[in-house]
Amino acid sequence: MRNKHIDALRGVAILCVLVLHFTLAYGLKNSPLGDLLPAWLLRAAYQGNFGVTMFFTVSGYLITSTSLRRWGDLANIDIRTFYLYRFARIMPCLLLALAIIVPLGLMDLPFFSNSDGGVHRPASYFVVAAGSVLTFWHNQLMQTAGYFNYCLNVYWSLSVEEVFYLLLPVLCLLLRRQWLIVLLCCAAIVAGPIYRSQHTDNEIFFMYGYLACFDAIAFGCLTALLAHGTRPNARQGTALRWIGGIALAALYLRGIEGHEVWGFTQVAMASAAFLFGSAAQPGSATVSRAPRIAPLRWFGQHSYEIYLFHIVVLAAMRNVATKASLSYAARLPWLLLFLGLTALVAALVARYVSEPANAALRRQQRRQPYLQG
Repeated sequence: MRNKHIDALRGVAILCVLVLHFTLAYGLKNSPLGDLLPAWLLRAAYQGNFGVTMFFTVSGYLITSTSLRRWGDLANIDIRTFYLYRFARIMPCLLLALAIIVPLGLMDLPFFSNSDGGVHRPASYFVVAAGSVLTFWHNQLMQTAGYFNYCLNVYWSLSVEEVFYLLLPVLCLLLRRQWLIVLLCCAAIVAGPIYRSQHTDNEIFFMYGYLACFDAIAFGCLTALLAHGTRPNARQGTALRWIGGIALAALYLRGIEGHEVWGFTQVAMASAAFLFGSAAQPGSATVSRAPRIAPLRWFGQHSYEIYLFHIVVLAAMRNVATKASLSYAARLPWLLLFLGLTALVAALVARYVSEPANAALRRQQRRQPYLQG
């Protein structure tokens, strides 16, 4: 059963990322939005990396809660099944995205080629870059090479997330005690701000490193463990969602600059509060009629497909119209076109790639619910 509150939070998170990347590509200041919105709200468009932190926390929560429902205890994880579900969820769409990006990059098409950051690298670099995406160390490559590929660099967060999930079942089986798993998550939470404090002058390190992000996923894991043992009642759940939502809005508007060390921790904590509130009364939190947030929930349900393919859409649009050539009046319609095309591509990928892959897996693993990341 889907949880409407969690889908809405994921929808907010992915929209934060979409607005960030559009703003970096085209800007919002010299547009109708620049006249309608105050400067402080326009600056908030640049805080999209906080949206990624929300994603990490949600992901940790969903993976852990689903594993607990399936196996009862993290120590009972079936490692083969766990990895099989992750592969089926992640790889089909990722391979399709790379099958688009790499050939266009090899053709030296702008915004697909290895010339981001003003340094042009040979086409052979794509072999290393695409391989780092597939083997989940692309963020480490960026720490060495900098921003070198407009499309591929977006996939740094997938490297962080999947390395965590490569380690999780192995550590659960080795430790065999839930309190040790909790202790390990707490260690990741402590390590996050310490690591970020050492790299505040380099955003590729303090935002994209493994240790810079594992704390957010760990917050999600701990929240799922807590919710598995005790759930808030309906009133407490509503209060927690409001507190978490208001805190997220305040932190987002405050921004990342000057808060490189603790800002991401605070966003993860606020997301965790929202998620714990979403666990209230299992029957009441599932999908229901809520037409006002239905589009937001749809974006949340398709957030992985949107994440992978929005940058492909945006790179293609930048080949049609550059920031300099896009007129003042056209910028708001261009943003709406970007959102619409991204939603369309995501829907097609989900319909013809993601859902068939998961259906095939369900047929293979009869009577076991498939894992959603």
